[in-house]
Amino acid sequence: MDLQFIGIDPNTGDGESPTVWIDQEKGELVFQGWKPGPELEAACSAFEAPGHAAGIPDHEAVIRIPARMVPMIREACDVLERPDVP
Repeated sequence: MDLQFIGIDPNTGDGESPTVWIDQEKGELVFQGWKPGPELEAACSAFEAPGHAAGIPDHEAVIRIPARMVPMIREACDVLERPDVP
């Protein structure tokens, strides 16, 4: 797997490193973030999206990343959508 690093939380301290990468081969955004607390996990598990059952499938996870990383997420989207990038 060949991940392309996009950015890391600019306010990163010791032991905290929310990060954004892209996987060009799969056309996916890859995030590292904070694990949710029990309250957030329960709220997400209770949410029922149209056409989907409530709950978080075992093969998925909820993560938290700070809003200050939005520019990195935009950059990652732009890189994935550029037609000149293989």
